[in-house]
Amino acid sequence: MSNTQSPFSAARRVAFPTLPTGDVVATYSTYQEAQAAVDRLADTEGFPVQATSIVGSDMKSVERVTGRLSWGRAAAGGAATGLWFGLLLGLVTTLFTPPNTNYGVGYLLGAVLLGAAFGMGFGLISYALTRNRRDFSSVMQVVASSYSVVVAPEAANRARNILGGGTATTTVQDAGLEQPPLGGGGPGAAA
Repeated sequence: MSNTQSPFSAARRVAFPTLPTGDVVATYSTYQEAQAAVDRLADTEGFPVQATSIVGSDMKSVERVTGRLSWGRAAAGGAATGLWFGLLLGLVTTLFTPPNTNYGVGYLLGAVLLGAAFGMGFGLISYALTRNRRDFSSVMQVVASSYSVVVAPEAANRARNILGGGTATTTVQDAGLEQPPLGGGGPGAAA
């Protein structure tokens, strides 16, 4: 029996979905600000960026309405989705067509047109079933109220210095990550 580790062995797995341990070095109101802070840490020579995490707190489900739904929009959206699916099936069919035949382009065009027609039909049926209950289109998102940059304790003070924060120590457990302390993240940090 060999002692070498397989790349798929348990020793190489990362423990998800547990909360990261370490110190909260900064808290931001948007994910982009937290990402920019981690990017600054990553750009610093010798900083162990793999010991850094971004933790979102107070998650909320947000549905953003993108427009009014109508028969035309339902048909167009269904046709577009079906067109892409038909294109995929047509390309796969074309790949397996013998090279000495001229059916490849015909298969591709037929699959695209059939996909668009079926997609349009399904889009109209779906709209008919939900009409008068949901006459709008929307996009669902899960967003956090704040984003904390968490760093392993041995690199936390260095991270605070890079980000322009103070030297106060707040651990993940102390912060509770439900209401993390705001501030201490330099420019762009929530106050």
